[in-house]
Amino acid sequence: MDETKIRKLLELIKSGKISIDKVLNELKHLPYEDLLFAKVDHHRLIRQGIPEVIFARGKRIEDVITIAHSIFKKNRKLLITKASKEIYDNLKIKNAIFHPLSGTISVGGEKKKGGKILVLSAGTSDMSVAEEAEVTASFLGSRVEKIYDVGVAGIHRLMDIKKNIDSARVIVVVAGMEGALPSVVGGLTDKPVIGVPTSVGYGCSLGGLAALFAMLNSCVPGIAVMNIDNGFGAGCLAHKINIMSIRDF
Repeated sequence: MDETKIRKLLELIKSGKISIDKVLNELKHLPYEDLLFAKVDHHRLIRQGIPEVIFARGKRIEDVITIAHSIFKKNRKLLITKASKEIYDNLKIKNAIFHPLSGTISVGGEKKKGGKILVLSAGTSDMSVAEEAEVTASFLGSRVEKIYDVGVAGIHRLMDIKKNIDSARVIVVVAGMEGALPSVVGGLTDKPVIGVPTSVGYGCSLGGLAALFAMLNSCVPGIAVMNIDNGFGAGCLAHKINIMSIRDF
């Protein structure tokens, strides 16, 4: 439930078109709904601007399904990350979309997209994390452009998309191996850059630690860095920055 829906309910009470008891029934699970094995935070969208999103990895399929239906019943929107096709097949929610590359499931989401986020991946192997960022930001209401395979091994490819970089409000840069791409992009633009290290790489990449340390040690000032493979976190941060630039304060 978001602020718009609560305002609408209050206006309906004021006009006498809905009873207080009915509104109380709508609000009774705020701030959270206790499912015994999980406490679903229906209040999160109002507090944080980002609704509760289900991280499916490590959860039982039946628990993911129960939490998903609880969220969807209240919000008519739903996002699940690190999900499987089996979860999608058992979800049984109309209009649910499975994004196999990123392992995300989305239902609904904001229809009106604003601003512009650019998502870049260094290599094709980084696409799954980049897709998670793209799906997340789009679900939340940002307009997203994605361009893949523009890593530093072929730096001329990056020069060909300079107009795309210049037109973005915020840029998510996903890279494994040595994690150099966010620094290169940060040196080309005044736009906020969010680096996302991935676990892609050979032995001494240490499961993404080499890329993470490289991004944290970038000599380009002002680069934000997510945790390894955290496309979801990057999508959320990029969306928040993006909408700040289009809001009236």
